[in-house]
Amino acid sequence: MTDDTSPPANEVVFDRRMLEALICPRTQATLEYDADQQELISKQAGLAYPIRNGIPVMLEDEARVLK
Repeated sequence: MTDDTSPPANEVVFDRRMLEALICPRTQATLEYDADQQELISKQAGLAYPIRNGIPVMLEDEARVLK
């Protein structure tokens, strides 16, 4: 029996404990984790920072602007 919520075996998973140490580089605000999109959301900045291979990319140039 498999757990449908488990990531594929070859996928690197973001460690949610990192949220305690990470802040938005623009606003210094806390971030929210969006597991579906694999992004860290800064509501104050209106940006979504991507997570690639389990590693957050905390560069404004790489962030997606939220609508």
